[in-house]
Amino acid sequence: MAKVSVYNMEGKEVGTMDLNDSIFAVEINEHLVHMAVVQQLANNRQGTQKAKTRSEVSGGGRKPWRQKGTGHARQGSTRSPQWTGGGVVFAPTPRDYSFKLNKKEKRAALKSVLTSAVNENKFIVVDELKLDAIKTKDFAKVLTNLNVEKALVVLDSNDQNVVMSAKNIPTVKTALTNTINVYDILKYNTVVVTKAAVDQIQEVYA
Repeated sequence: MAKVSVYNMEGKEVGTMDLNDSIFAVEINEHLVHMAVVQQLANNRQGTQKAKTRSEVSGGGRKPWRQKGTGHARQGSTRSPQWTGGGVVFAPTPRDYSFKLNKKEKRAALKSVLTSAVNENKFIVVDELKLDAIKTKDFAKVLTNLNVEKALVVLDSNDQNVVMSAKNIPTVKTALTNTINVYDILKYNTVVVTKAAVDQIQEVYA
């Protein structure tokens, strides 16, 4: 079992913790990590773009001039794509970009990025994160003590004092153990996680 240091909110080492090798020491599968990121970004796309084709633009029912003898090119409708106010040739239509990864693939990708974070010393365990009040300054001080700037902070419970204190810091995102995902772990290169949250992760994913 891999061991990591456990720190307190002052940034001092207060002990060590064993990490389950089946989660934090797996073989990294870069393909699945890539697929998980692509899936999340695709699923976040709204896909609501829309433009009208020539059949959807109003008007244009009458032939603008006779077929022959005018000197103009022949035209059948004033709503053809070459006309101002005409339809769009290959108009975008609303669509769903989402696709699915099965449960095994999602878990393997998540374990890969967690392993990578541990290997690169970007996985920081704190014994607890507790604030007496909602105060961004206090939370920022904890991050400074831990020598962290950009971080995904994983909590074991939805502690509003911590969540709201972190909300005003643009380089920090809080998450619960059941909402962590591959994209966020990669985006916020450092993972700060409470000891209780590590236990929950190991319970769910081992």
